[in-house]
Amino acid sequence: MAGNAQPIVLLVEDEAAQREVLSYNLEAEGFRVTTACNGEEALMLVDEVSPDVIVLDWMLPNVSGIEVCRQLKTRADTRNVPIIMLSARSEEVDRVRGLETGADDYVIKPYSVVELMARVRTQLRRTRPSTVGIVLDYDDIRLDPESHKVFRADKVLKLGPTEFRLLTTFMEKPGRVWSREQLLDRVWGRDIYVDTRTVDVHIGRLRKALCQFGGEDPLRTVRGAGYALG
Repeated sequence: MAGNAQPIVLLVEDEAAQREVLSYNLEAEGFRVTTACNGEEALMLVDEVSPDVIVLDWMLPNVSGIEVCRQLKTRADTRNVPIIMLSARSEEVDRVRGLETGADDYVIKPYSVVELMARVRTQLRRTRPSTVGIVLDYDDIRLDPESHKVFRADKVLKLGPTEFRLLTTFMEKPGRVWSREQLLDRVWGRDIYVDTRTVDVHIGRLRKALCQFGGEDPLRTVRGAGYALG
């Protein structure tokens, strides 16, 4: 996916067979998939994995999908994460209720897996534009994910692959504070053990690269929290 860290999909589905089919197809499309089989687990995993898109079944044991959706949409840190609601309820009143609770899309079962993949990609255009090749701009910095080039004030900057992925993460969500753990997860991947101090080293390299032709350092260190762009 344009050399960036794979987009993360949180799949919340209590039927094991459905979960397996969707996981397989999402991974085949190049997504990293984290699964939950109930609402409580989903709410816990959201904080842990910072998903880019949530595919959420309405009918879940204990905490329903609609309640999970309601809770996530009232929280400032998860309000903008797109939620695609899956439901066997095809009545218009149910669809309206799902959308009014905050779902960004509503897919009625049985659905076509191909169509669902397309809907996931549509939501990603908003949250991870670089994964679909959209050029990112912030102040005088421009990042082109297709050509893998970064410009500042029209000068080409030399960045290593890790620094490029870090900058992409920052430019997709300017102002957001990322903890070292979240950056490790997104840029290096969950399965790779890297010391959190490695993040500081690469942030230092990124700062140097961004200022190689002058200009102010756009990265901000937030004491005890992590790093942000702007």
